[in-house]
Order: sequence, then C-alpha cells, then structure tokens
Amino acid sequence: MAAPPRPGAQPRSGSGSDPPQPPPSAAVSPSPPPPRLSLPLRRATMAHGGPRVSLAATATAVASRLPLPPLLLLLLLGSAAALRCAEPCGPPGPAAAARGARSTAGGRRSTAGEAAGGGRSGRASPPAGGRERVALLSTSFVLKGDAAHNQAMVHWTGENSSVILILTKYYHTDMGKVLESSLWRSSDFGTLYTKLNLQPGIATVIDNFYICPTNKKKIILVSSSHNDRDQSLFISTDEGATFQKQPITFFVETLLFHPKEEDKVLAYTKEGKVYASIDLGKKWTLLQERVSKDHIFWAVAGVDGDPDLVHMEIQDSSGGYRYITCQMQNCSDKTMTVQFAGSTDRDSLTVQDDYIFLQTTSANRTKYYVSYRRNGFVQMKLPKYALPKDLQIISTDENQVFVAVQEWYQTDTYNLYQSDPQGVYYSILLENVRSTKQPEENVLIDILEVRGVKGVFLANQKIDGKVTTLITYNKGRDWDFLNPPDIDMNGKPTNCKPPDCYLHLHLRWADNPYVSGTVHTKDTAPGLIMGAGNLGSQLVEYKEEMYITSDCGNTVFEEEHHILYLDHGGVIVAIKDTSIPLKILKFSIDEGQTWSTHNFTSTSVFVDGLLSEPGDETLVMTVFGHISYRSDWELVKVDFRPSFPRECTDDDYESWDLTNLQGDRCIMGQQRSFRKRKISSWCIKGRSFTSALTSKVCECTSSDFLCDYGFERSAPLKSQSSKCFADFWFNPEAPPEDCVLGQAYTSSTGYRKVVSNVCEGGIDLQQNLAQHMCPLIAPKGLQISIRGESLAVKPGEDITFIVRQEQGDILNTKYQVDLGDGFKAIYVNLTMTGEPIRHRYENPGIYRVLVKAENVAGHDEAVVFIQVNPPLQALNLEVVPVIGRNQEVNLTAIILPKNPNLTVFYWWIGNNLQPLLTLDNFLVTKFAVTGDVRVTVQASCGNSMLQDSKVVHVFDHFHVLPLKFTKHLDMYNPDIPEWREDIGRVVTRLLAKETNIPEETLMTVVKPGLPTTADLHVLLPANQPKRKRSVTSDKRIATIKQALNAHNISFFLRGGYWVLVTLADSDSGMDMIGSMTMCVAQRTSITKLFLLVQFRKLPGRNVYAQMHNEKEQEMTSPVNHSEDTQNIIQGNHSGVVLSINSREMHSYLVS
Repeated sequence: MAAPPRPGAQPRSGSGSDPPQPPPSAAVSPSPPPPRLSLPLRRATMAHGGPRVSLAATATAVASRLPLPPLLLLLLLGSAAALRCAEPCGPPGPAAAARGARSTAGGRRSTAGEAAGGGRSGRASPPAGGRERVALLSTSFVLKGDAAHNQAMVHWTGENSSVILILTKYYHTDMGKVLESSLWRSSDFGTLYTKLNLQPGIATVIDNFYICPTNKKKIILVSSSHNDRDQSLFISTDEGATFQKQPITFFVETLLFHPKEEDKVLAYTKEGKVYASIDLGKKWTLLQERVSKDHIFWAVAGVDGDPDLVHMEIQDSSGGYRYITCQMQNCSDKTMTVQFAGSTDRDSLTVQDDYIFLQTTSANRTKYYVSYRRNGFVQMKLPKYALPKDLQIISTDENQVFVAVQEWYQTDTYNLYQSDPQGVYYSILLENVRSTKQPEENVLIDILEVRGVKGVFLANQKIDGKVTTLITYNKGRDWDFLNPPDIDMNGKPTNCKPPDCYLHLHLRWADNPYVSGTVHTKDTAPGLIMGAGNLGSQLVEYKEEMYITSDCGNTVFEEEHHILYLDHGGVIVAIKDTSIPLKILKFSIDEGQTWSTHNFTSTSVFVDGLLSEPGDETLVMTVFGHISYRSDWELVKVDFRPSFPRECTDDDYESWDLTNLQGDRCIMGQQRSFRKRKISSWCIKGRSFTSALTSKVCECTSSDFLCDYGFERSAPLKSQSSKCFADFWFNPEAPPEDCVLGQAYTSSTGYRKVVSNVCEGGIDLQQNLAQHMCPLIAPKGLQISIRGESLAVKPGEDITFIVRQEQGDILNTKYQVDLGDGFKAIYVNLTMTGEPIRHRYENPGIYRVLVKAENVAGHDEAVVFIQVNPPLQALNLEVVPVIGRNQEVNLTAIILPKNPNLTVFYWWIGNNLQPLLTLDNFLVTKFAVTGDVRVTVQASCGNSMLQDSKVVHVFDHFHVLPLKFTKHLDMYNPDIPEWREDIGRVVTRLLAKETNIPEETLMTVVKPGLPTTADLHVLLPANQPKRKRSVTSDKRIATIKQALNAHNISFFLRGGYWVLVTLADSDSGMDMIGSMTMCVAQRTSITKLFLLVQFRKLPGRNVYAQMHNEKEQEMTSPVNHSEDTQNIIQGNHSGVVLSINSREMHSYLVS
C-alpha cells in the first residue's frame, strides 16, 4: 500500500493538476530533455490534498540516474504546497546532470523599448481586438563561473519579498557527492545576483538547503567537508543576507521543519537516526535510532493533541517494524508509545490529515489498517473478494479516503474506491484505471484531481488495451467522456464527433517539476485546465497536442506548450515543449482565447524551466536555461507588471456558472458561481483575489447518493443507472461485526450520501433505514498469534500471545486459554482490551496452545503449536572423502545439541539447486560420475540454521589400507572433526615424504570414536590410464607397507609422547585391502570363484567392505551377476564380489 506505501510506490495521480510545483526553490530539465524518469514518491499523490511529497528525495533520485553529459536543472519551490513541508519540511533536493566548460559572461539588461527580437527583451505582439501593445520587461543574468556545475536549487521567498537564492553545484555521479558549489542571492526579483562567500578564504561545499515553510526568511544550508569527515550547518534568519556556521556531529540526509513552529527541526541521518532541535539547528539531541526513511511525521494540527508529537516507524531488536510516537524532547524507550499491537510491514506507516495508515502481512495475505482521528486501528473493509495485491492512497481530503487497489486479477490497472468519513468502509467508484510500473517498484496511476473546483477528477481507464479519459464532477459517483472541441485555435473544424470521438488527456507528472506536466490546474484559477492529449477513440501515446478550457471542461481550445499561471490565471505563459533552443514565449490575458508572443531574450536558449513567486499571485516570472551545454546558467526575468497599471475593482469581473457535461448546475449539492476578469479589463487581481462568488444549496436527487459498502451499480458510466445491488457475499440484514448486545444498528438501504455533498431535502435514499437490536453473536474468526510472528522460540525466551476476534460479541464472551505446559486461565473482554498474554517456556518441546471463545450463542477455537528449541550450536558433515562410483554412501550430519526437536536437514548434491529434505540426520545416496562432488548440508531448527560442506572424490579404482596408532593418541583424542583432519594430514604428509609417493595420491581419513584408527586411501595418479592391472604390480602399496612395518612413520604428541603409525592388526595376519567397486572378472578359460562378503550397514556411518587376504586382490566393475548375487547387492545389506584367478586362489588355499 502506498499508504501504507509499498517501497517506492508512486501513482500518476496528481500528475498534472499541479506538477510538484517547484517551491520557489526550483529546478528544471534542459532541452533536449533526458529520458523520462519517474519521481520516486513513496505513495500515491494527488495534485491537491494528496500525501505531502518531499521533493528532496525526488530530485536526488533523478540525479543519480542520469549520465554526466546531459544537463538537468531542478528548481526547488519554497512554497509549502510543493513540499511535504506543507506539513514539515525543507526544500526539495538537488537535480541532476552535467556539463563541461566555463563561460565568462556577466549580467545583462535590456529594456522594453527594444525592438522585438533585437535584444534581451521586447514588447509582445499586439493581442486580438486591436488592443494596445503589452509592455513586458525582460532582464537576463548569467551565473558567471558556474558552467561546470550540473545541479541547481532555487528558492524564491515570495510573500512580498524580492529575494531569490540560487545554489549551483557540481555533483559527481560516480563518487556520489558534491565537489563544488556556489550560492547566489538576488534582492531585486532576479535582476542582479551576488555570489555569497560563506567562509572567506575557505572553499565551502553546500550539499543542500532547506527553507522553513512558516517563515521563509529562515534557511538552513547543509555543508560537507571534502574528506567527508564532518558536516556543518549554515543558518540564516534574514533570507540569506547573513549566515551563522554550526558544526554538527552527524551526517544529514534530510531535514524536516515543524509545520507550525518555525524553530523546531528534525534531522534524519544516513545511519537511520533522528535528531531534534528546538533552536533552528544550533543544538541537537538524539531522538531515536533505526528509523525508516520517509516515515517520520510531525503532529497534525487539530488532530494530535501535542504539537511536539513525532510519529515514526522504527525497527525493533527482533528485526520487525513498529509504529511508535513520542515527544521530540523526550523519546527514550521508556517514554515512547507503541501505537499498534504487533509488527507492521516495512515502509508502511503513513500519517496524513485525520488518518494513519499501515499494513501487516502474514501467510501471504496483507491486511490494511486505518486510524481515524487517532482512535484505535481498524481493518479497512474492501469488498470481500477484492484480495488486493497493492493499495495506494490517492487522497484524504474532506473527511474521506480515496484509494487505488490492484486486485488479484489485475496487472496494469487499479480500481478506484472511496471510503466513509472514518476511512473504514470502501465502495467502488471506477474500475480499471491505468497504471504504469516504474523502476524501483514505483507505480504511476492515471488519476488526477482538478484543483480549484472540489469534486472534479480526471482518470484514464484501460479496457482491452484501449485507454480513454473520463471526468467526474461529483467525486466519482458519475463518470463521462470529455467533450471534444468543435474548432481548433485557427477556427478550423476538428471533425471529432461523439460517440466515436472524444478528447483524451495524458495524466502524468512532468519529468522536470518546473514545467507544467501534461495537465495543469490551479487552486487560484478554478475552471482553468490545460492538458496534453489527442482527439479520437482512445488515447495515443506520444501524441501530445495542447488543449485548454476556461469553464472546467465544457469548451476546449488547441495549443502546445509548458504552462505557467500568473496573477491567479490572469496571465497564462506558455513556452514550447521542444528540444531546440528558444527565444520566444507566448502569453494570454484572456484565459487562452487569444495568444501573443514575446522575445524574452535576443539569443536562443535551451529552456530548463519556469518559475514564479509562490502562490502565482504576482506578474513576475523567471525563465531558467542555458545557451549551450558548455555555458553558464542563464536566468531571464520577465515582468508583466508594466502592462497592468492598476488593481482590479468589482466592475472588472464577470461571473460564470459551473455545470457538468449535461448542463446541470447542481454539482455536489449546490450551484456555484465563480468570477473572472473581463477580457476588456487591464488590471491586477492581486493577493486578495478570491474566485468563488456565490453558492446555492440544491434539493437532493439520486445523483447525490452512491452505493454503500457491499453494493454496486450495474453501469457505473451511465448517470441514469442509479440503482445499487448487493454483492453476493454481503447480507444487508446481518448485524455489523462490532454490534454489541443491547445496542441498535441500522441496516443499509444500499445507498449513502456523497461525502461533502451539501444538498438538502428532495430525495433521500437513506430515509427507510430499518432499526434493529443487536443480537448476541457467537464469536467467529478467532485468531492467536505471537508478537514477532515466529512460532519457534528458545527455552526461557519471553513470548507475547495476541488474541484477536474478527466477528461476534466480545463483552459477553469468555476466553479459555491453555498454553500447553500446564498453564490455564479464563479471561473476559480479552480481545476488546487488546491485553497480550505473556509467557515463558523453560523446557524444549512442542506445545499446543489453545484459545476457546464461548458465549450463549456459540463458540470458536484457535490453535497454534509452539516449537521451543535450543539454537543449534555446531554442525559437521561426516562423509568418507573417497567413494566408489555407483556405491551407496551415507552422508551424516552431526549437530549440537545432539537431540533438538524438529530439525530439518537440506542436502545439496553437486550443482543441483533443488535440495533434498530429511528429518533424519543422514542421507544414503550414490555418485554415478567420477570426479569431485561437493556435498552441502544445512540444518534448520527454529530460528537457527547452520551449514557445512565437504568435497567427495569419486573414483573407479583405489586401495584402502587400515591404520592404527599407539595408545597414547587416545588420551588426547577430543573426537572433533578438526582434530581428525589434522591427524590425517600429518600422516599423509609423513608417508609421502618417506615413500616419495606424490602427496595428492594419498589421503588419510581418521575415523570417529575410540580407539583411534584410520584408513589410508591410495589413489591412482592423475595421469594413470584407466585399465585393468594386477594390484601386485603396484609397487606403491609395498613401499607404503614397508615404511609402516619399519616403524618409520611417527609424530610428536603433547606430554612428550611419540605416536607410531602402523598397519592395523588382523586375526589372520593378512593385509587389509579395500575397494569401493564391486566386480566380476570374465575369463572363459579360468575357473571363477565368487566370494560374497556380507556386512551390516550402520545408520549414519560408512562401513568399509573388509577382507583378509594374503594377496592384494584386483577390484573391477561387476558384470554378469548371478540372480542371487544381484539380490544380495541390492538388498538390505551391502556386498562385495571378489574375482580371484586360479593361481591366486591356489595361493590363497595354501595359506
């Protein structure tokens, strides 16, 4: 859920209504623009009323993705509306891109008297109607010496201030840091700029700056040293005229100003810590650690009682995430409050207006919770079988919640839902709203709130691959297509007639937050909408003609440009969206009916963005750009004030009435009239202008009601289809889940009044509501869980059981609890109080925990099994390192503690990615191919998991000689794998040195247990051809025996003992020879003798086939087995079949 957002969710909502309007700190994207990038917002955003979005994170993310050569300037707005500073905040962060050489140009100024196109400024061409020429003043200034800087942040204080601050910097993408920066200041609306020197004689690198939203004169700069060893803040209280340096002991990632109190600031660090300051950053105290980025929220005025309250999502010691609150001046573990019982999903906490959202996921099912005006959390009620894969918060305006839900069957669309005032019960408004998946899990959703007129939304619906644009005037109750214009701006017919042709608009943010995006609306200019799109049967990608309406969608004109509104829309400025340099802008003073042109500069520039004073209430704007990629930043100030000599009076305005596409004036229960400036009036609307004129309440009609929770309309797009039908899963007569015995409830008629609709009288679709008394309801949906979600714990570990009940009576229900170890208790009101049950199991085992809820109406049970296991301490894989091909072998895992409960073993053989699972600690397997095979085992018990891995050498031929040691070795045998491996390596090394046999062909394996014994494996040399040979010809065996019998192999042991290594004794006095292959030699002229040696296979251990013989016998692959022999080999015992020729048999019988 975007709120709770998924990591990185960003809907397309609000994309056009107002692009994340640069705070008069701003940034723009030069032409040609870089590839389109999504702004990495954390949750779905509407242009108005949506979540507060921090542009700091947005701009930084854009910067990190761009290659160095392109140029991108992002200008950061200082207005509260643009920042999450609208609550708490600072300016958006840097923008990105890079360029090279330096320029030496300085400031330039030209006057309105210059000829059009001949200088840095010129008068506009005369508007229609023979009106006198518009006098515009353009002034250009170049930021000298900053050509190498590839990022810029701009802050226009606004509110009758003439101060503009610009921070330019060189951000090195590969290093991920700012290497150079310059800070410029203008005190005359951008005519002239002065470079500030914060520390005379010292090069100062500024990473970012932040503006207080309640007092924009207060500014904090964040500065880093070149070696990144320390950071400092530069603090100003006079709009950047002076700065005071303040060293800090942490590294700031972002600052968050208090939304009401100007000196209170929160700092989030790269280590996830949050610091607090109450004196504008002079002193800091640690507030909390392990805090999730972008999930820190100041108290909401009028909702939170304590203005110093901070909402945070933190990671607890167990790795889970919790929602906590605490005071900014006292936030210890003892004073913080955990607001939600149990863990939450990471990055899911969102605090917005009256609501708090979060989500939890367990058993692959996600539940979404909401708290209204800080009451307890309640699960959000979507249609029963919506089964959401994702949920994005769109808007929380006017005491209700809009959410976009991607249901189980959807891939690239979402369904739009609207809630009741508490944000609990949701009804569907529109299905299949188009969505686009962006990098880093961001989601763009095509839904846009039109600013300036409440209740108006635009949405792009995608059905069968066809995208069409719809509009609603009553908060989604009714939707209809956009009417196309009859003629274009040149008076030519468009030849677009419904129902085969409509107007369709792209609803998305601009990549550059300092251009208008594809749809542009303003609170200060109701009814005025400009958008990019096309005429036709559906929306066409990459076809973006510009359309404008001045009466909220009823009349549309065609044009194409980026847009900026001045003086409440009294002046509309348009600059062409193109990748080539420009010197001409267009403007309209009659709401887009006619357009004039103005040469704002004599030299064409790549336009990076447009910026006006916050609030769009003045007639001064700035064009940001550059002449070439190797030139300095250029800023052109365009002043429309000379064209408007006076302020408007009442006589300068005329009224217009808001109607929907059917011509109905009653919208949202009232008739609304607005005023706009007459085309013939040349005056300034000014700061005190208000557009709303009159409103009249209407009588209620069926269109003022929408379907209640559990009901749907049969044809949502047809206004005449007003009847709501209950879904199959919903019983309107059933009491609500929270119905309490003795209280009354009202069954739904299937309708509820649209929130914020003010109609009175007339039709009331809720008037026949039936009252019922709440019956005693049997408990249902009883659940028991453990805080932390893990059902495996350690002995003595504290456990917190949480019992929940989805339906049924609570006050009159008893809860019997049996924790499985003898503890039993009876509780009353257990699920209502939310009081957890704390317990501790001292002994390992499996415990069955039972909770039974019972009242007169019925009962319900919940069971959970708790595994109490000591954590695994050690794991060792024991396997004979040399194995015969196709011979069964036991792989054994030795674990400590030796007898844990329910340990699962995962076995990986070779490169197989699919493990074999066993509950036993051994696995019997075969190796069909010779070579080295890696065997890996993982043992999992509760929350602990260990791994060990060994390499097994698989051969067709090898010899085994049993070894023994003098008894002193047993005294110091700890019987651990490392010790046995060391002894084996020593013996192998000594034998190789004594016999001159290559060490890589010898391998000594010391066996577990006492007495200490070992097997010496004699392997064929790597270059030895594989052919049948008589073992008597292998001189290596004789040489090894001679060295061992001569007592030449010994090593020193602690205590002053020498340990002697010899051949193991045998009862018959014969040598022990082994082979892991079984064979029958075929010789037609020689009598064959088959000797079967049977032995018992011990579970978990390898047992070598042993045979006493005076002669060393040859082992070859078995062929032509008799039936009895085959049965023995494949039976419950292992067998070795030896082939002995007649001469060797004679020697054997004689001996």
